[in-house]
Amino acid sequence: MTTWEYATAPLLTHATKQILDTWGSEGWELVTVIPGPAGTDNLVAYFKRPVNQ
Repeated sequence: MTTWEYATAPLLTHATKQILDTWGSEGWELVTVIPGPAGTDNLVAYFKRPVNQ
């Protein structure tokens, strides 16, 4: 059975591709993107990757 680890990161709209490419190159898979805290234009990205056992 696969065991996962998870992470969240702010996703700044002016650097979206660079941020996603960086996380992807480290083995993280994007799960979803949701709006950040009320009153901000930021987004929050949720990632997962298998835990090496």
